Amino acid sequence: MTLQTDLDAQRTGWESRVGETIARMIAGDIEDLRSSGILERAARAGDALPTGTALIDQRGRPFDLAALVAAKPVIVTFYRGGWCPYCNLELRAYQQALPAIRAAGAELVAVSFERPDHALSTAEKNDLAFTVLSDTGGALASALGIRFTLSDTVRPFYEKAGHALPERNGDGSWALPMPATFVVERGGRIRAAFIEPDYRRRVDPRAALDMLSPMAA
Repeated sequence: MTLQTDLDAQRTGWESRVGETIARMIAGDIEDLRSSGILERAARAGDALPTGTALIDQRGRPFDLAALVAAKPVIVTFYRGGWCPYCNLELRAYQQALPAIRAAGAELVAVSFERPDHALSTAEKNDLAFTVLSDTGGALASALGIRFTLSDTVRPFYEKAGHALPERNGDGSWALPMPATFVVERGGRIRAAFIEPDYRRRVDPRAALDMLSPMAA
C-alpha cells in the first residue's frame, strides 16, 4: 500500500458522496490553479529555503527554522489544515516514516496556516511525534511561491462544509498553501521540491527519503 493508494480511496469515497457536479467543479478549479502560472513561480531545487519568517510550533512557541536547517537536513511538508482528510493521511504516512528520516540524520516539520491550537489538535489526533508549525499569514508559503487565495467558485462549498479558513488561519484570509514537500540540505539549499496543485495527490514519504540518502552518504 502506498500513500497515493489511500488518497485515491479517499477521493473515490468523497466523489460518491458529493456527486458528479461538485466533483467536476473541484476538478476544474484545481486545473485553473495549475494553469495560473503558480508552479512556474514556486521555489525549486537549487533555491535557498527562506528562513526569515516567523513560525510558531503547536505549543505556541517561536520556532527557529534557520537553526534547524543549519544543523541537519530537513523535510518541510506543507498541508492545508487538520480539516483536510487528504492532509491527515499524508501526515500519518510521514509519522510512519519518521524513524527512517531520523535514522538518516534528518528532521521533519509540517507547516500550515492554521493557528497553533488547531495545529496541536492535528498533531494529537494523528499521534504525530514531529513538530507541526503555524505559518501565520502564510509568509513562508508566500516566500516559496505556494500560497494562493481560494477562488470564488469553490469558496461557498468550503463554507457549506464548515471549513472556516479565516477563523482557523486567524488572519481573516481564505488562503491556502499548495500541498508541497521540500527536501532541504543542511545549510538551507533545497535539494528537491515536490509541489502539486491537486491536493488529492501527494509525494510519497519514500520519495523524500530517497532524496535524503545522498546527503547522508
